[in-house]
Amino acid sequence: MMRNFFLILAGGSYGLLAAAGVFTVLAAVGLVPRFAGKTHTAEYVLIYEEMVVFGTLTGCVLSVFSRYCRFHAWWLQRAPQHAAVLDGLGVGFQAVFGLFAGMFVGCLALAIAEMLDSIPILTRRVSFRHGLGLAIISMAAGKICGSLLYFFTELHRTA
Repeated sequence: MMRNFFLILAGGSYGLLAAAGVFTVLAAVGLVPRFAGKTHTAEYVLIYEEMVVFGTLTGCVLSVFSRYCRFHAWWLQRAPQHAAVLDGLGVGFQAVFGLFAGMFVGCLALAIAEMLDSIPILTRRVSFRHGLGLAIISMAAGKICGSLLYFFTELHRTA
C-alpha cells in the first residue's frame, strides 16, 4: 500500500515538474503573446493561453489514460453502419491536428532560436547577407520531407 502511494506521489510530482518546464519555456519565449500581436488579436491573449493549458492537459489525459479514451471503438459498437464516415472523420481530424501541431512546434523552435539570437549571430559569422527567408523555407521543407519519409516508410511502427 505504501509503495503504491509513493509511486503515485512520484509520478504526479514528475508530471507536474515536466508540465511546469513546458509552461516556463512557453512563458519565457513569449510565444502566445507574439502570436496574438502578429494576428492583431491581443484582446484574446488570455483565451489563447487557456487553450494552450487545456490542450496540454487534454493531451496528457489522452496519453496517460489511452485505454479509456478509445472513442472510435466505442462509437463503432453503437453505430457500426457509419464505420466509413467515422474513418474519414478520423483521417481528417489527424490531418488538421498534424498541421496545427507542426505549425506550433515550428513556431516554438523558431521563437526559441530567435530568443537565443542564434540566427543573427549565424548570419554575421558566415557573412550571410541575402536569402535568409529562402534558408528558413528550406529548413521547413527539409522538416516536412523528413516527416513524410518517417511516416510513409512506417518507421514509427518499428520503434
